[in-house]
This record gives sequence, C-alpha cells and structure tokens, in this order.
Amino acid sequence: MLLREELEKREIDILDEKATKSKFTKGRNLYEEPCDIRTEFQRDRDRILHSKAFRRLMHKTQVFLAPEGDHFRTRLTHTLEVSQIARTIARALNLNEDLTEAIALGHDLGHTPFGHNGEDVLDKIHAAGFHHNVQSLRVADVLESTQSRVGMNLTMEVRDGILNHTGKGIPFTLEGQIVKISDRIAYINHDIDDAVRSGVILEAEIPKTSIALFGKSHRERINNMVVDTIRNSEGKDRIMQSMDFKEELDSLRSFMFSNVYKSSRVKREEDLSKVEVVISSLYKHFVENPDQLPPDLQKIAELEGVNQGAKDFVAGMTDRFALAKYTDLFVPKAWSL
Repeated sequence: MLLREELEKREIDILDEKATKSKFTKGRNLYEEPCDIRTEFQRDRDRILHSKAFRRLMHKTQVFLAPEGDHFRTRLTHTLEVSQIARTIARALNLNEDLTEAIALGHDLGHTPFGHNGEDVLDKIHAAGFHHNVQSLRVADVLESTQSRVGMNLTMEVRDGILNHTGKGIPFTLEGQIVKISDRIAYINHDIDDAVRSGVILEAEIPKTSIALFGKSHRERINNMVVDTIRNSEGKDRIMQSMDFKEELDSLRSFMFSNVYKSSRVKREEDLSKVEVVISSLYKHFVENPDQLPPDLQKIAELEGVNQGAKDFVAGMTDRFALAKYTDLFVPKAWSL
C-alpha cells in the first residue's frame, strides 16, 4: 500500500524541479492533520469533487440557454474538459497532475445560473459587483461548509489557481497557469462544436487563418493547441503558447464573441430580458426577505449583510432551480398549471 509519505517522495524524485510538490505546500488557512493515504492536493481534489457546488454544475448553462438537445455542454462538462486538457499538459511537462486537476475541477464552482448572462446581471445589481472566479473562491472558503468545517479549507495553491484562472492575475504555480490556458482552449473549441451542431455558424464561416493554423476538426484544433502549449512551456518558468497561436486564438475568441456569444440566434433579446428579470427579481426578493434564505445563508446575511446572503443564494442556484423558485414566488399558481 502506498502511503502519503511515499507519494510525496515520488513527487520529489520524479516530477520536474519546477513542479509544485505537495510536501512543500504553503498550507491551509486552518491547520489539519495530514491524511495517511492522500497528499494534500489529492485531498483538495476529492473535497471539490464531492461538494454540492460541483454537482450543481450539471444544471448550469455554459453558453446555450435552454438548448434543445442532449449534447450541448453544461458548466459541468466544460469543467471536465478543462480538467482533461490541463492534465494532459501537466503530464507532458512532468508537473503535478493532482494539483492541476484540483484547480481545474474547482475553477467554476461560483458560476451563476444562465452562464455569463447571469453573471452580468448580478454584477450590475449587486453593489460590490460580481465575478465568478471570486465567487468560486468564496464557495471554497465559506459556502461549502460541513458541521465540522467552515468552507473546504483548501491549500493556498488550489485557492490561488481558482481565483486567478481568469482575468489579469497570474497563478503563482505552473499548474495554475496550465488551467488558465486550458480553460480558454476548452471553451473556445467546445463552443465552436456546439455552435456548428446547432447551426448558429457553419464550419465554412470559421476564420480560414484559424483553420490553417489550428486544424479543421475539433480534435485537430485541441490537439494542436495542447502540443503548442507543451512545446513552448517546456523548461520555462511560465506556461505559454507560441505568439502566433496566442494571437490567432485571441482572434478566434473575438470571432466567437461576435458570431456566437453575443449572437441573437443563441441568445435572443427576449431570453436575455427574461434572465435579467429572473435573477434581479430573486435577488431583490431575498434582500427584502432574508428570513426566507436557507439557514446557513441567513447566518451570512446576519454577519455580512443581506445583500451578500442574497447574492450567494442566487449565484449558487442552477438554471432550473432559479426558474422554479421564480415561478413559486412570482407566478400566480393558476397561471403555472
């Protein structure tokens, strides 16, 4: 049987010198006795995987609002694809796969219902603003609690990777930087796949410069982006793409914003207005009626303010729960039959 000490020794002996070793973690906010079997990063991965917030990702929108079909990505399938891509890169660079996987699985725990549209609404109506990466860390630090522990009490390396997976911040571990790039590789490619399948765009409309550099198929594009990242990061202190890949990926992302993410064929103004009504109505209701929040969030409201409690509750909802709660609160019962 492999014990934790042996796994830690393996990491030191086998992984690249730049890899983050679990034995030398910066630790947790609250000290815990080490596990006999698992390393610290393995424990973090398991806590995230078994959390309620992780399970809720199954019913949260990625891009397509209320898609008709079983094969469109959800926030959960996106997370799993990020994890797979990130682990592939980490393995090839001989970095810490357990840390990489933990960050990847936890990076979107704080996402709102209805994807980035829900995030935009909360950012507009919540006085302190809203960013899903900050909320993901809050889920890990505060909201996903047990009877014996406030939050998940994750290691500093995982917390940093979750917070800085998007935006201008750069994770201080190479493993966190891998997740940051893998997130972009994953969502741009699977969103192209979903958009083509739904008929929102045609394969012929994908920029020819992107096809020439990345490849024509979904498989080719991901493979080439992953290989490029590995080749340009090996032996370096930063995880990076080649300049031509980075610039073309930025260009492809701009194409996706213009033709998919902000396309009226994906998100009709009517649907976006409904999302705003649902999110803002729920938020306002629980600000005015904090006694109707779940018990744990009533405590948050008492300690940190009713706006914080309402924001945490609404952000944690799945799409279907938000719609059901809105119907229960605001739609006359006879109308919902």
